[in-house]
Amino acid sequence: MKNKTKSSEVCDIILEWHCVVEFRNKTDVSVVLKFQSRNPDLYREAASKPDCELWAVALGEANSESLQNKIQQLRRLIMEIKEERTSDEAQHFLPATQADNLRESQFTGIQKIANESKLEFVLACKDLVATARDRKLNTFVQISVVHPAEQTLTRYSSTEIVEGTRDPLFLTGVTFPPEYPIYEETKIKLTVYDVKDKSQDTVRTRVLSEHKEPRTDVGRNFLGLATFKVGDLVKSKEQQLTLTLRTSDGGKTVGTIDVSIVKMGEIEEGEVDHITTDVQGQKCALVCECTAPEGISGKDSLPLLNAVLKNPICKLYRFPTSDNKWLHIREQMSESTLSFHVPKELINLHIKEDMRRNQDLKELGELAPHWDNMRKNVVAHCEQMLNMYQDTLADHGKHTGSSFKSSCSKGEKTLEFVPINLHLQRMHVHSPRLKDALYDVITVGAPAAHYQGFKNGGLRKLLSKFEAERRNTGYQCIYYSPENTAKAKEVLSNINHLQPLISSHADQLLNSASQHSPDSLKNSLKILSEKTELFVHAFKDQLVRSALLALYTARPGCVLKKPTVPRNSVEGSGEPQGQDHPSQIKRQNSIPHHSEYDEEEWDRVWTNVGKSLNCIIAMVDRLLEKDNSSSGIKESENDPSSADHMVSHTSGDWYEQLYPLIITLKDCMGEVVTRAKQSMTFVLLQELACGLPQHLMLTLRRDIVISQALAGLVCGFIIKLHTSLHDQGFLQQLHTVGLIVQYEGLLSTYSEEIGMLEDMAVGISDLQKVTFKIIEAKSNDFLPVITGRREHYVIEVKLPAKMFELLPQEIKEGKQLHVYPVLFNVGINEQQTLAERFGDTTLQESVNQENFELLKEYYKLFTEKMPPDCLPNFQEQNDLKRLLENLHQNIQAKKRKNVEIMWVAATICRKLNGIRFTCCKSAKDRTSMSVTLEQCSILRDEHQLHKDFFIRALDCMRREGCRIENVLKNIKCRKYAFNMIQLMAFPKYYRPPEGTYGKADT
Repeated sequence: MKNKTKSSEVCDIILEWHCVVEFRNKTDVSVVLKFQSRNPDLYREAASKPDCELWAVALGEANSESLQNKIQQLRRLIMEIKEERTSDEAQHFLPATQADNLRESQFTGIQKIANESKLEFVLACKDLVATARDRKLNTFVQISVVHPAEQTLTRYSSTEIVEGTRDPLFLTGVTFPPEYPIYEETKIKLTVYDVKDKSQDTVRTRVLSEHKEPRTDVGRNFLGLATFKVGDLVKSKEQQLTLTLRTSDGGKTVGTIDVSIVKMGEIEEGEVDHITTDVQGQKCALVCECTAPEGISGKDSLPLLNAVLKNPICKLYRFPTSDNKWLHIREQMSESTLSFHVPKELINLHIKEDMRRNQDLKELGELAPHWDNMRKNVVAHCEQMLNMYQDTLADHGKHTGSSFKSSCSKGEKTLEFVPINLHLQRMHVHSPRLKDALYDVITVGAPAAHYQGFKNGGLRKLLSKFEAERRNTGYQCIYYSPENTAKAKEVLSNINHLQPLISSHADQLLNSASQHSPDSLKNSLKILSEKTELFVHAFKDQLVRSALLALYTARPGCVLKKPTVPRNSVEGSGEPQGQDHPSQIKRQNSIPHHSEYDEEEWDRVWTNVGKSLNCIIAMVDRLLEKDNSSSGIKESENDPSSADHMVSHTSGDWYEQLYPLIITLKDCMGEVVTRAKQSMTFVLLQELACGLPQHLMLTLRRDIVISQALAGLVCGFIIKLHTSLHDQGFLQQLHTVGLIVQYEGLLSTYSEEIGMLEDMAVGISDLQKVTFKIIEAKSNDFLPVITGRREHYVIEVKLPAKMFELLPQEIKEGKQLHVYPVLFNVGINEQQTLAERFGDTTLQESVNQENFELLKEYYKLFTEKMPPDCLPNFQEQNDLKRLLENLHQNIQAKKRKNVEIMWVAATICRKLNGIRFTCCKSAKDRTSMSVTLEQCSILRDEHQLHKDFFIRALDCMRREGCRIENVLKNIKCRKYAFNMIQLMAFPKYYRPPEGTYGKADT
């Protein structure tokens, strides 16, 4: 303080600590400082009345309490800014490794049961004060977490909006999963907002920008906030806190908020959780975030689930039933590690297959100049394509980070084999009267070659056009039908599989002979006979014979002389000696003309394999007979000549007598393999040469599409197996009939989506070539292994030992399990409107009709082989017959946007224990509308969801559920990529709630 002279030095210093500033009187120019510490009052005088007022304000602001309030307010503002810049919300929390680093000794962990949430609570506000008089509040609460180690604020979740009340009871819970780093010292911040307009609700739908500060005042008003420590809540007597809501400066009270701990599933059987009238009067339904539920197969199955699923996002809803009880619904969405694992396995398999093919082409032998130039050209193109596959595999090996491919990446070349936005969508329903039920849907972008483009259509059109052109290639190459080329590949595959197998079993037979073990000898001979018969049977085809002729005419050299043995003499001889002494066919070095080629020569070559096997069987029978007679030699003493005869034929060691016959078998088999492999390779040479480079590009496109489709199928199969492992009817169906796999397509038949649908139709049809084999895991690696070839993939699914023991014996013994994929597509967007009015929908109609026939065939097979009681208890055969008739009628009706086709097909799939898929272009927007509608329809039809809550439940799932989180994961924005004009063309129940859609970069 200074004296009356303004230029004077400081004459006094006042420390304002717990004091108030008052005017002495209304007319005086002096102020009084009154201290709470019993210090004497201080009187200070100003030069004028205005100066006195300014001094009063300045002294008031300099007070310690005012400064502390300002500091607190600044801290809150800083934390608000940090919070708004947070780019990850809701379920996106600290990774486990970082959480471990934060776990210091001074933090107290929360006691919890393994695999259950650490903390769950619900919220309710009372006596909220509106910013404007007579305004009806539309409020929600934003939940943020202050981490104790770093003192950083992270936005965690938000409640639903409760409309038109100052006492909102939020039916929204907050759950912290087991992995979340939360302790008793952790602070929870609750901020209450009043939403002016749902369509401008920027808090919940804005783009999460990392560089631009959002305008937080648009679309909402800040009402108040409260903060509490987790420890205070969990240690409270009734595990409930009532907190005062204050403005950001900490001064004004705007209401209270109740925080109550809840534990889901604690209602005992027989107890009723009735709905209060207050809740029924509010326009919302329960949604709370929760930890992923443990698999119903128990803890033993967790390693398998953890190997396949990743980054689960879970929500919990509570909806009323028609008799005013609560349904508890747990919704879960998980990525799958198979999104990248399956493509890598498949590409690696293709590389090995193509390398064998290229090597077979090089080893085809000497060819005439025309054919040799053709081979060189084909090999050059194949090597170039092989390098591309190897580069793609290397790129996949470098991939780190997320285990799913976002919709924004669907056009990236390095990720074209990876499925788009693959997720498991699960709904777990807990009903007060019915048994808990699980409903799974795999959501994935339509399998299509987006990087290749759709300018010329998709696979369905391209393959048809290519086949027509290949028939008219003229003299340059020999035309073989697709069935013949597929047969050639099958023969080559059998050769590569059976030849080493037969050699191995032949060696095992010799080993048993050297050990003089009759039982082992019998078993080894049985297996050898079975495999050799399969080998011989593989060449009973006219294709091999005709291909050998074509190959011989393609070789240079001299003319083969006519065979010295007439054709008919072989047939008439009866071959009495050939049974024991197969003719040794020498490899032909000269090339026959068409008129001089002995077509029966090949028959003699491959039948020699069977004759060699007969020799081995006869010898083993004699050896075993001699072994049996030696134990009963007394019985043969009456006929010594007979005994001498038997000894003469079986004298010496078993090994020595079998060894020459085994060598003969291997030699005959080697001759067959050499000729058959070269002839079938020549067929493949014609296939490749007739369409270079189009054939290789179509093969690439088909590989891309099947890779995307197969990743989803493997994920769906493993999840279905896991959830149904204790269902004996399902397991019987699995190995007796196989599984139906139903794909729901939402693509339009307009513009590029026509090509996507054509790709998708072929890719799903190709899944008929896939079989599954379940094996016991020998290590902690539970990821599936893919074997086979392009025309026949075998997926080996690994199960932990305890789960494997639950399987039927047929599956344990390695029986291959079949799947029956079907696709039903109905376009629902504005482009489909254009297609229906001005374009063409025949593609959709033909796809639906073709797949309906496949579904009928499966149902016929199912009813023939399975007992009626194998279906779930509440489903009957008559239901399925009626549904199939309904589906057929809807397909024939050709009604515009007839979404009932999809509803009925999905119901049939569930009743047949099938695997459900839902697909659109990127599995983000239209797919989200479909799966949420399906979930609510199931709740209504199977679990008595109250009819007045159907639309509210639907809006709640779309606004607060897993699917809006899926949108956020893909495009960093909580908006479905629709606009108002587009939605006008959508069917009624496929439209999202207001405020959840808008322009977004997809």
